Amino acid sequence: MVSVTMKELLEAGVHFGHQVRRWNPKMKEYIFGERNGIYIIDLQKTQRMFRDAIGFVTDAIAEDRGKTVLFVGTKRQAQDAVREEAERSGQYYVNQRWLGGLLTNFQTVQKSIKRLKDLESMQTDGRYEKLTKKERIKLDREREGLNKNLSGIKAMTRLPDVVFIIDVRKEEIAVAEANRLGIPIVAVVDTNCSPEGIDYVIPGNDDALRAVRLFASRIADAVLEGQQIATEGGVAAQAEQDQGAAEVDLQAGGKVAEPASTEISETATSVEALQSPAANNGSVVDQAAALSTATETAEADATVGESAESVVAAS
Repeated sequence: MVSVTMKELLEAGVHFGHQVRRWNPKMKEYIFGERNGIYIIDLQKTQRMFRDAIGFVTDAIAEDRGKTVLFVGTKRQAQDAVREEAERSGQYYVNQRWLGGLLTNFQTVQKSIKRLKDLESMQTDGRYEKLTKKERIKLDREREGLNKNLSGIKAMTRLPDVVFIIDVRKEEIAVAEANRLGIPIVAVVDTNCSPEGIDYVIPGNDDALRAVRLFASRIADAVLEGQQIATEGGVAAQAEQDQGAAEVDLQAGGKVAEPASTEISETATSVEALQSPAANNGSVVDQAAALSTATETAEADATVGESAESVVAAS
């Protein structure tokens, strides 16, 4: 589980807010106190809410590996961190300028992305060489301008499932568009910003480079962990499916084998039935032979007796 420690938050300077005179009263509940004219953010709340945001991103990606996160951070301190962490986690990013209607008018933005891809393909298929120098320079300028604003979302074919924003005050248009479309927002909110419209608020310093990189890296780690959980879950589900199929095959084989055993038992019974009459016949023959022998013996004895009586009478 991706987590963040209090030591990491302190070392990154997450607890430093803006000057007292520049605060937003809606952030009062996240402020610990004031020191030297600067508000100090309550890091205990920041740590708890940051963990909730990380858990939400992990669960969202784990449910469906195809879900995506859009990293948004156009201020100078956040540009490199947003690009590097988004690329590391295989997600999309906007780090130069938020184009109005990027989410709410996504179909039109898709046309600009298609134009950028066409210009890039012209360089590789040889169509550039057929143009004049002036035409090539003009197309190069157009391609550079499109690539500057659209390079991070060039492969994005549909709206993102989660938007991660650094400095909601500067990216208020992005917040408004995501709210209008019902896309969940995870955002770093400083003491001069309003937490309204943010689904997962992370109170913290959005100006320090180390703090911005810490936030972006943990969200990227959450995305990677969610993808790993989704992959392991898919492998486990496939294994269970294979095991269930094997059990079904075994049960089917058992059902097929039962008739064979029944046939064998019936065959054995018939054999016994065939053998038993023969045995019975044999016993009947023996009994008949014995009876005939006894009859012959009795007749012989009777003949001998009659002969003896006749001899005695003659004498």
